[in-house]
Amino acid sequence: MTEQPLDLDLVLAFVRVAEFSSFTRAAEALGATQAGISLKVRKLEQRLGRTLLERTPRLVRLTPDGTAFLDRARRLLAMEREAWLWDRPNPPCLRLGFSDHAVGDALAPLLRRVAAAVPDLRMEVQLGFSRSLLDAYDSGAFDAVIVRREGDRRDGELLRRDPYGWFAARDFAPGGTRLPLALLAAPCGVRATATRALEAAGIGWSEAFVGGSVSSVAAAVAAGIAIAPMAAHLAPPGSTELSRRLNLPPLPPAPVMLISRAGEPAARRALAELAAGLRPTRGERA
Repeated sequence: MTEQPLDLDLVLAFVRVAEFSSFTRAAEALGATQAGISLKVRKLEQRLGRTLLERTPRLVRLTPDGTAFLDRARRLLAMEREAWLWDRPNPPCLRLGFSDHAVGDALAPLLRRVAAAVPDLRMEVQLGFSRSLLDAYDSGAFDAVIVRREGDRRDGELLRRDPYGWFAARDFAPGGTRLPLALLAAPCGVRATATRALEAAGIGWSEAFVGGSVSSVAAAVAAGIAIAPMAAHLAPPGSTELSRRLNLPPLPPAPVMLISRAGEPAARRALAELAAGLRPTRGERA
């Protein structure tokens, strides 16, 4: 090993792969190719004389040396950012709207990842219904929104397709002639899709719980109060999907879209980071 300084581009590539557990998503976030990111990580491993990542066709994970180096790598990048940001004027601002159904509990780690990757950026964030967020975006209130696709709108970048189902606590046993639902208030698109499907199937329903957020609806499901139409990734632990058991109509998957007009370089980097964080991880070899 020489005393030559580490190339921080190599360090950044390693940190992004470690955070995403994916060469593909790290490449998307950094605007590079998967092969290029893989080469950078291999160069870093050669420079350190250590294997940092274990690679299999379906899995990328840290080795013990990788785990030990990750905190050091993050500190190196933080010190580098501090060195060139210390006299910067007011940072650029990115105004973001997120559909609660699209991000749910993933919002906090997404924002943490963006803040670490693009520290020279101020974010203004608002949660809401997809339709309302799109209207606000069209009026200029947001620079970018991450929403469920609504109606016949086709602009934006497809990030993933979320499967939906009817979720309830494992011991949930509906009584009476009407299906008790946990829903968000109108104009929630999931509410509209689910109730239309029930009415088309001739199934009566009632509002047993109306929440102000997806997390509150998930809490009602976990408490055994009602059944909720929701994305599978948002269903609370211990819940189960009841379409077959209760003979409920299928719910269509929902495309999750990124729609933006952001032009600042820092904003574009942030959106690339968000997009990479929201795409599904696939098996890969690097």
